[in-house]
Amino acid sequence: MIKRTLLKELQEHLGKKEITMLVGPRQAGKTTLMRILGEQLAAEGEKTLFLNLDFEEDKTYFESQLKLLAKIELELGKDKGFVFIDEIQRKENAGLFLKGLYDRNIACKLVVSGSGSIELKEKLHESLAGRKRIFELTTVNFFESVNYMTAYKYENSLSQYFEVEQEKSAILLEQYLNFGGYPRVVLENEIREKRQVIDEIYQSFVSRDIAALLKVVKLDAFTKLLSLLSAQSGSIVNHSELANTLGLSLPTVTNYLWYAEKTFVIQKLLPFFKNRRKEITKAPVYYFTDPGLRNYINGRFGALKNSDDFGFPFQAMVLNMVKELTRHSGAKINYWRTKGGAEVDLIIDYTQRQIPLEVKYRKMTKPEVSRAFLSFLNDYQPEAAVIVNLSLEEVKKIGKTTVYFLPYYKLPVHILFS
Repeated sequence: MIKRTLLKELQEHLGKKEITMLVGPRQAGKTTLMRILGEQLAAEGEKTLFLNLDFEEDKTYFESQLKLLAKIELELGKDKGFVFIDEIQRKENAGLFLKGLYDRNIACKLVVSGSGSIELKEKLHESLAGRKRIFELTTVNFFESVNYMTAYKYENSLSQYFEVEQEKSAILLEQYLNFGGYPRVVLENEIREKRQVIDEIYQSFVSRDIAALLKVVKLDAFTKLLSLLSAQSGSIVNHSELANTLGLSLPTVTNYLWYAEKTFVIQKLLPFFKNRRKEITKAPVYYFTDPGLRNYINGRFGALKNSDDFGFPFQAMVLNMVKELTRHSGAKINYWRTKGGAEVDLIIDYTQRQIPLEVKYRKMTKPEVSRAFLSFLNDYQPEAAVIVNLSLEEVKKIGKTTVYFLPYYKLPVHILFS
């Protein structure tokens, strides 16, 4: 069992009336978390009911709200209980269906999960306004992976473990950047088995989420698009160039990218700019949310070897860390690039202040700043800036900016992101 940090938040929300909604990539571990919650509640003497819309025998209860309410009353009675509904995206108009249940003021608490879909990511926000809280479960992050790999021996002292066990830490980091964090991939020991698992995950995503759920007809074109993105991950993407390369219309490419984003396969960064004349305009940057899936699509699953190979997956990992650290802050995350080519990997924009963040997959020995990073500091004079690397921890003053050189494993405990 891999311990997930989101479990505590879910446990705390069980006492709230609003619907607990768990979303995330296919096979990220949503069903497992729901099962754990159900078992814990049952052990405390609470009544629980678990329904899964992937199961034919359960689908019949969702033909109408009255049918589902009858099933709930049969299993739980009229007293308080907990109803877990898995794979809700299989239900047409899921948002309106859940809204109707909630508005009946039923005694039971609803805990709902589903893979990313248009229904979950768009319509549910409108249908269930004020009635739900969404929790996003990513694939296993690096720290969860290390805790599992080290049998939770250093669970409360991970930062110290990274400093003391540098060689072991480097191996674990390379493994994670190679294979990613899908739970079934992490749990397998043999590379051959890991490959088979990631292949099944990808094929299932394409054949079920994309073909069936999102009604994308040209699956070959969609998979070629992902392949092109995997080679450009972390680079600026021109939609028109993608359309020309694939022989698709620009609106189709834009829709396909939107589909991939809403199913948690990729994430988009827009440019940060204040000087429209000097800075690049609207072209986005895309990162794959899981490095293992990106490597699989790119034909490099388990085959990354040198620092150049690890650079973009490391950037994506740091991006995921920053997103988690700033999740409740209201901050936007962008990238920055000028027309002259100066570029900064991440800009954490708190509206009133910005924190530029550069990601270096190397062991820095002295606090050096690139010309591009210095360009942003000169233009915007932020109070703080961060250079994430593999080893160096130091602070340097450059003009009005305090530049923090931080090992990646020190990010979660740094005051800048609290």
